[in-house]
This record gives sequence, structure tokens and C-alpha cells, in this order.
Amino acid sequence: MTQRVLILGGRGRIGSAVANDILTHTQAEITITGRSLSTQKAVNLALGDRVRFLVLNLEDVDKLRSAIAQSDLIIHCAGPFNYRDTQVLEICIDQGVNYLDVSDHRSYTQKALNLHSKALEAGITAVINTGIFPGISNSLVRQGVEQFDHPEKIHLSYLVSGSGGAGVTVMRTTFLGLQHSFKAWINGEWRLIQPYSDRENINFPPPYNHSNVYWFDMPETITLPHSFPTVKTVITKFGSIPDFYNHLTWIAAHIFPQWLMQQGYMIEFLAHVSHLMTDFTNIFSGIGVAVRAEVTGQKNGKNVVYYSTIGYENTATASGIGAGSIAKLLLEGKLKKPGVLPVELALSTDLFTQIMAERGIEIKENWHSY
Repeated sequence: MTQRVLILGGRGRIGSAVANDILTHTQAEITITGRSLSTQKAVNLALGDRVRFLVLNLEDVDKLRSAIAQSDLIIHCAGPFNYRDTQVLEICIDQGVNYLDVSDHRSYTQKALNLHSKALEAGITAVINTGIFPGISNSLVRQGVEQFDHPEKIHLSYLVSGSGGAGVTVMRTTFLGLQHSFKAWINGEWRLIQPYSDRENINFPPPYNHSNVYWFDMPETITLPHSFPTVKTVITKFGSIPDFYNHLTWIAAHIFPQWLMQQGYMIEFLAHVSHLMTDFTNIFSGIGVAVRAEVTGQKNGKNVVYYSTIGYENTATASGIGAGSIAKLLLEGKLKKPGVLPVELALSTDLFTQIMAERGIEIKENWHSY
């Protein structure tokens, strides 16, 4: 029988990228949802004959429940996730349907993880935080951690050119991440970090090379310390190209009054203005992404540093690959991990390297002693 995938919020650029990856690598049929028929025009898929559109508001619980019941896999792409509750995941657990999402906010991550026991009892696999970062980045960390006898420090750096090929929702998420200080695991304790602070110059793969990144609140900040208990420090930093976007974001985080940054209208204004700006600068900067995952620790009695990097020409497409590749594994029955799990606990390194190779993504690895 043909497998059926329901993508909530699939009309957006990341949701469409997830759908395209699934259509390319599986025979599944896909239903994409949106809040009105007018949004159907925004769906841009390479292979449309196996796709249908469903008008669905997540607040319509009965219709949502019916749509989930008719599906073999649910993919939640309807962000921003700091606004979302776990209703979709709870319905999946109740109906025994596997689930994954592209969530990227710690509040949602924590609420989802609280449902682990219920998902485990129901026997469903729910993988959260898939995409590029979080997502592929988490698996790069796991691959690195497994190289060590005693891993001690994780340093993740992300770099995006222009808009990254994403829409206003991703811009909105970026500015929402500047609203509050956040806790990070530093030297074995939780410390309060100011967003977009501690500028650092990181060596990424070409064509980016040395670029600047800043502290940014990501779900990995809370999941990685629990996934790898011996690690005493987890750092997550983000930067943009061109560099002047970093300066503008720093001003929003440090100069604008905090009360102003916590107003919905201000977030909307900044998101739309930024999107208009990047539509122009994308011509020169491109819309690619680079990730560097560095792990420090002990191996064979020596203190060493391992780091791996990946790059991709379209950030939104890379997010689609991160989620779509895991969707394929779930549909094929190759990934069965009952419970609610972040990517680094759900996906083995063997499967990760396999799906990256299938999609032509090269992982570059390096070692050095210190």
C-alpha cells in the first residue's frame, strides 16, 4: 500500500523542501496543509502529481485528528515553534502515528520531551529538532563525540548567507531568539547567556572561510548536555553573511530596549524588513549554509580536538534534507526508536553518514592535539 505523509505547514519554503526530499527519495503520497485555499498557490514542488493540498487550521482539532488518523507519518513544519503547544504530538501518540518536526525553540523542545514516556508506551517514534540546525548539526556532534574516550566540550557554529532561501517565518524566529537571555551548560553548570554576544571568528569550509558568529539560543543547548552526560560545556553560535547583518542583529539584541523587542509588532517589522533586505543581498551573497561541529576531549590518553564541517548552497533545501532523510528512514522501518527523542539520540552515526552520502553532502573531518 502507498504510504501517506502529512506535512503541517508544508506550504512554506522549509516545508516544501521537506516535501521535495520525500518525493525524490520515496514513493509516498504527501498532503500539505495551509490555513486557506489562497496559500495553495505558494506550494512549489518539483513533483506535484503525488501531492494534494488540505485546508487545515491547527485549532480545528477534529479535522486535525482526522487528518492524522489517515496518515502514516506526521511532519510538523508550522512554526515559529515558540508559539506552539504539543497538541499535534499528543494526537500522534494517541493514534499511534510516527512524528517528526523541524522545531527550533527550547520551550517547545522541553514540552515535547516531557511526552517521552507516553510516546514510549504507545510505541511511536517521535523525532524532534530535525532540519539543518538543529538537525544535521546534532548528528555531526554525535559522530564527533563517538570518536573520544572522554568528550568534554562541544562547540557548534552555524553560518547562513543572506536569507538562506527561507521565508519570513525563519526571520521571525531569529528575532524571537533575541528577546531573552538563556541558560547554557558551561563548565558543568547552567549559566545565563546574553543572546548575540561573545563575537568569535570561526574557520568554515569554502567559500565562507573565516566568518563571525555569536551566542544564539538553540535547542541543542539543552539537549546535548543530557544526551552526552560527560560533556561539561556546550556552545551554540550563529552568524550571517554579509557581516553587516551581524552588526544589525547585535544592535537589535543590545541597543534596542528589551521591552520593545518583546512586542509582537516589532518582531514582525524586523522580520519583514530583513526579508526584503536579504532578497536584494542574496544576489551577491547566495543563500547557503555552513555548519562546524567541534568536540574537545581525551582520546588514547591525549587531549585532542576533532571538528567536522558541511556546507550546502541552499539553507532551506538543507533543512529539507535533514528532515526528509529521517522521514524516509521512518517510512522504510529502518528507524524505530519509541519515545520522543532529539536527533542525536534517535539517529545512529551509520545511518546519518549513509543518508548524507545518498544526498551528496560531504562531511569533512579534522583532528589536532592541544
